[in-house]
Amino acid sequence: MNAIVEQHLRSATISVLVENESGVLARVIGLFSGRGYNIDSLTVAPVEDDRRKSRITIVTSGTDLVIEQIKAQLDRLVPVYRVSDLSREGPHLARELALIKVIGAGDKRLEALRLADAFRARVIDATTESFVFELTGATDKLDAFLDLMRPLGLAEVSRTGVAAIARGTRTI
Repeated sequence: MNAIVEQHLRSATISVLVENESGVLARVIGLFSGRGYNIDSLTVAPVEDDRRKSRITIVTSGTDLVIEQIKAQLDRLVPVYRVSDLSREGPHLARELALIKVIGAGDKRLEALRLADAFRARVIDATTESFVFELTGATDKLDAFLDLMRPLGLAEVSRTGVAAIARGTRTI
């Protein structure tokens, strides 16, 4: 009899330090799409004063084996300096920013403001018919806020994707 090994999917936040040059992001994305891996969130920005290195933060999901394959394949790409699975290497901070437009009137408008206050969302634009809220936090917090705004007139959302960093003295 063959033993069936159940493999659990997990979310991984992978940080990749790369040379800031043309085509690097396309190669990273190509690695994912070419192998059928999904990217749940992707952010990239220069991280040094001379802008020679960029940090790519990718949130993906898969089994432990798939995540290890992704890390190994990313590490082989040129010009990648370092690949780090923040979700496995110790405590880390992960935050996302969202701009959320809610259109409504009357009690729905008041409820949207009350909930925004409870979530510590800032009103960054207001008209007599709409609000634009700015909310920063963990992805789950943003998702919960959006779920509450849907019946109140959620009209549009723009999200940055996850930015993450290790806690303490650990660096990439």
